Amino acid sequence: MVGYLINKTGYALLTLLGVITVIFLLFTLLPGDPAQMMLGQNETEEQLNNVRKKYGFDKSISKQYLYYINDLSPISFHSINTDDFSYYEAKKYGGIQLFKTQKVIMVLKFPYLRESFQKNGKKVSDVIKETLPNTAILAIFAISIAMFLGILMGIISALTKDQWPDKLIQLLSTLGMSVPSFFSSIIFAWLFGYVLQEFTNLNMTGSLYEVDDFGAGKYIQWKNLILPAVVLGIRPLAVVTQLMRNSLLEVMSQDYIRTARAKGLSMFQVVKKHALKNSLNPVVTAISGWFASMLAGAVFVEYIFGWNGLGKEIVDALNKLDLPVIMGSVLVIATMFILINIFVDIIYGWLDPRIRV
Repeated sequence: MVGYLINKTGYALLTLLGVITVIFLLFTLLPGDPAQMMLGQNETEEQLNNVRKKYGFDKSISKQYLYYINDLSPISFHSINTDDFSYYEAKKYGGIQLFKTQKVIMVLKFPYLRESFQKNGKKVSDVIKETLPNTAILAIFAISIAMFLGILMGIISALTKDQWPDKLIQLLSTLGMSVPSFFSSIIFAWLFGYVLQEFTNLNMTGSLYEVDDFGAGKYIQWKNLILPAVVLGIRPLAVVTQLMRNSLLEVMSQDYIRTARAKGLSMFQVVKKHALKNSLNPVVTAISGWFASMLAGAVFVEYIFGWNGLGKEIVDALNKLDLPVIMGSVLVIATMFILINIFVDIIYGWLDPRIRV
């Protein structure tokens, strides 16, 4: 099991390095001058040169890439020359100095995602800290709905194969997989947040936290979570339902299931004690993939419902060409995707020991 984890970790690090490289090249090679994006239209040539020097835009692509890797690395090397782009500023980088020479400082720190172009030099990490929890809460609620209802509906569908409950569930799951999330968001917001608002008491838009204009301050509005979580969970719910149905039908056709039934066990006991666990492998894989993709796929849902999460922040950053926020957000999502898949591989190996071989 240890060797299995080491191999998975090694592949994960290589994948992460590839993601970092693609993100850097994609946004660095875009047409346009990042210095002009930061200063706007009233800049002078002197101001542009100062910004390029401060942020390293005057360096070659290869040097910029090395600086970017150095900023993201937990162990980084910095110059003690105040005029150098890689000069170590404790306030900016944080961390602990491991050792220092006459020219270089080695620092142990958290990855530095640089500063926003449009938020008065605010750290990208601070922007992500403020928005990622909202996206995580939304994704957890959505995947919980998909997991609970999907497994339940899949079991019902499998046990009533070719009967009307099975056909109804198949129809609903097909519709769920066919409808894109941005369309579902618009329909649900309009129907339940406007047309039926008197009965549902739900809002078309709103985030987890709201501010009371009469002095009560910030408070949590849980009802704003219902519509975006349901919409975000529709497609994974449909996928989990189909996978659970097909997997359970395959397991139920095995010889040991027929033997258990021949011993006099009820269908409920057979499913609970023998079939269910062995049917969960593809479901666990699907849930992990969908949960990780929800962190990125929540962009449209968050934007339409006005949910102040990382997805909405990415859209705002794209509109303002705030490249550090976009790059940092995509990198964080990719990292979480990789970590979630490692975690799921561990669960998958526990469910099926043959995978660890």
